[in-house]
Amino acid sequence: MAEANALSPDAFREALLAKGAYYHVHHPYQIDMTEGRATPEQIRGWVANRFYYQVNIPQKDAALLANCPDAATRRRWIQRLLDHDGHDADGGGIEAWLTLGEAVGLSRDELWSQEHVLPGVRFAVDAYVNFVRRADWREAAISSLTELFAPVAHQSRLDTWPDHYPWIDEAGYGYFRKRLKEARRDVEHGLEVALAVCTTA
Repeated sequence: MAEANALSPDAFREALLAKGAYYHVHHPYQIDMTEGRATPEQIRGWVANRFYYQVNIPQKDAALLANCPDAATRRRWIQRLLDHDGHDADGGGIEAWLTLGEAVGLSRDELWSQEHVLPGVRFAVDAYVNFVRRADWREAAISSLTELFAPVAHQSRLDTWPDHYPWIDEAGYGYFRKRLKEARRDVEHGLEVALAVCTTA
């Protein structure tokens, strides 16, 4: 069998970007939300289930930090914890998601109770966190590259939801605005890691 050649950095980057065809925004549920066909109950269901992912992101990133021996990477990666958990100048992504929950008619207590979280969602999120805990830190870092496609998803919601769902309080859109800049920064760092360590076929 002929030995495969490694892609050039530019070709590898393009190959990663091509994976956007499999991103969750193409799921029928997501398309219905974008095109205004989702019911209030469906919107609330999505917000409540996604909150379980939101609160696990800092634990996932903390696990990666614990496994990473490279101080330079840790110094940059720790910003992700602050982005979600918050700090003195910023309430953080979890707080912003709670505001989104209130904007769609969910109470903070409902979200924190996780009473609406489906078993499949819990299983998938827990599996991701456990993967990051056990994987080589480089694999774990590269798994974050689904964020390559997140800014487009956030912008789409900002562009379409206010027209389709006027009942959602405008204050709820702060999370999507916040993540536009943060996700782009995170993606650049994740790509740096991927291009630095993925050098063989």
